[in-house]
Amino acid sequence: MHELGITQNVVTIVAEYANGTKVKRVLLEIGKLSAIMPDAVEFCFDICTQGTVLEGAKLEILEISGLAKCRQCGAEIPLEKPFGSCQCGSAHLDLIAGEELKIKEIEIEELCV
Repeated sequence: MHELGITQNVVTIVAEYANGTKVKRVLLEIGKLSAIMPDAVEFCFDICTQGTVLEGAKLEILEISGLAKCRQCGAEIPLEKPFGSCQCGSAHLDLIAGEELKIKEIEIEELCV
């Protein structure tokens, strides 16, 4: 399950960015064509955040649909799999979206002085 390693990296990056401040929420974008299972990331998140500034943080995942552009006619085609064909018959597609894994937002606690 490569999601464990991915989640560990996400937690490390967010913890470094938070610089010791408690993290309340993390929003990830995961492409549907990325071969990353959001449910597995959610499962691993609770384990990977134990003992860190992310412990107890809410994880939100926004799944990004697959989208490609046909090299022949320029049409944009929604994709459910990392391959497909255009209505013009061409199988020469360039992926536009669906393979991403992004830390989109981080919400940290405000410190009152």
